[in-house]
Amino acid sequence: MSQGRSSASLPMVVVTVTSVLCVLVLVEHANAATYTVGGPSGWTFNTDSWPKGKRFRAGDVLVFNYDSTSHNVVAVDRNGYNSCNTPSGAKIFSSGKDQIKLARGMNYFICNFPGHCQSGMKVAINAA
Repeated sequence: MSQGRSSASLPMVVVTVTSVLCVLVLVEHANAATYTVGGPSGWTFNTDSWPKGKRFRAGDVLVFNYDSTSHNVVAVDRNGYNSCNTPSGAKIFSSGKDQIKLARGMNYFICNFPGHCQSGMKVAINAA
C-alpha cells in the first residue's frame, strides 16, 4: 500500500511544484517597475543624467517616448555609448513608443541621429 500512496502523491508533488514556479514567475513580473525615460519630456536631449537617483532591477521596463521622424533608440555596448557610435549588429528601435526590458548589469542606449548622442541623448543604466 505504501507504494501505491507514493505513486499517487507524485502527481500532486508535480502539480505543487508547477504551481509554485508559476507564482514565482508572476511575482517577479509584478515587481518589475516601468520607467519613462526622460520623465514627462520623454527621450530627448540631455537625458544622460535622468537615471541618477533611481534604482533599477533586471526585468524593469524602460519606455522611450519620442518623435520617430527625428529620433531613435539604439541598444549599444559601453564603447558605443562612450563614443556615440552604433556597433555592427546593434538593435535599433524606431517606433516612438519603445518598451525595453532591462537585463542584469549595465544597459546602454543612444540616439544615433547625427549629433544627438553627443548632445546627451543617451542613458547608461545599471540594473541589479
